[in-house]
Amino acid sequence: MSGFRSRVYSLAVLTLVAVSLLATSHADGQMTRRERRETNANRQARIARTIQETYTARYELFGGGGFLRFRPGEYLQRNPEITWATSGTYFLSEKLGISADIRGGYGNAKVGNTIYNIPNPLITEYTFMGGATYRVRTRLKYAVSVNALAGYSLGNFDGGSKGISATKLGMWATSNKPVFSVGASFDYNLYPNLALRVTPTYVGTMFRGVDLNTGASNGTIQNNLGFNAGIVYRFGKIK
Repeated sequence: MSGFRSRVYSLAVLTLVAVSLLATSHADGQMTRRERRETNANRQARIARTIQETYTARYELFGGGGFLRFRPGEYLQRNPEITWATSGTYFLSEKLGISADIRGGYGNAKVGNTIYNIPNPLITEYTFMGGATYRVRTRLKYAVSVNALAGYSLGNFDGGSKGISATKLGMWATSNKPVFSVGASFDYNLYPNLALRVTPTYVGTMFRGVDLNTGASNGTIQNNLGFNAGIVYRFGKIK
């Protein structure tokens, strides 16, 4: 009888131990899942705060350089140009901003063999534009925006022609003309206030030349493609 009671007692102890272990395991599992949920919630909250800090900056400044394929005359081939670009944007909201943009381009026009023996004269253009910027996608590490700008351009096509008129070399006349541009920017955020930017861009210029055979004015819109790359700095807060 005592042996039976001993076995019953042992079984009861083992049962209690097993129940205790199961309860502890269940509690630990619940604690782990709760901690994981809290960790994910904290991470999502941190990401949301960083995104808000990044895209609620009132002002955005850009500076950099790039490349442009420019047509220097009605019958001349396109020439490569080294460019610089700078812009400032005032954001009305997290998405929409008003931009001012200044650029410069430097290259050598390929005028070929002429009686003046000036094969590749230096040319320069400067553009002064304003318009709108709109962010189409905003994420923690990157943003995509588009811009549409218009203004006027200064074209100096006589600067490297050694006193010969640019139009006699088949180039546009040195002048100030309307210009417009559209582009799409990709920003990679290093910090909320600092990013790297690459902007493929189209620039439409309206310089005019002179037909060497008839003396009549010629020229259509010059469709120029290129890109700019540089640094973006953000500061201030949208109230």
